[in-house]
Amino acid sequence: MIIRKAKKSDSAQIAPILLLAMEDIIYKFIKKEDYASAKDFLQHFIEQENNQYSYQNCYVAEAENEIIGAVNLYNGSDLEVLRNPIIEYVRKNFNPDFDPEFETRAGEFYIDSLGVNPNYQGKGIGSKILRFLIDEFVHKNNHVLGLLVEEDNPLAKNLYLKIGFKVVGEKTLVGKKLEHLQIA
Repeated sequence: MIIRKAKKSDSAQIAPILLLAMEDIIYKFIKKEDYASAKDFLQHFIEQENNQYSYQNCYVAEAENEIIGAVNLYNGSDLEVLRNPIIEYVRKNFNPDFDPEFETRAGEFYIDSLGVNPNYQGKGIGSKILRFLIDEFVHKNNHVLGLLVEEDNPLAKNLYLKIGFKVVGEKTLVGKKLEHLQIA
């Protein structure tokens, strides 16, 4: 398995993997619980440049020419600029009152979403991706990594804590209460 920066041509494979981690949130963005619409929405932005979900802000785990995991992350100080195209699109097409909270800020590189292909879950792929990010961003470049985890997802939270993340607070995103974790 290799972990590499995503390419635009990876977009169709990245979308369903990242959607595993953010399905509920995308449903709130598009105001309907429709998997195909949510996947299309996400893929549309992954294929584009200069937005928070862009392939430019993704890494993929690849084995035997198949993407088996994906992660979306970006500098928290860039969130407002990266999110603007998404806000405009959602307001125009789904919800004119769309005004999501900021889930990150300057001072951290934010792991927006991380997913592993269901056929490869339970094999340590997510842990390997996280360790790669910690090595690249924390150890080599002295950045802080942050992420949010749902309060009702103790398995994910325990994984993050085991790897070295610490709880630093709480956030609300589109009505969901989440715990904010960081590693430095």
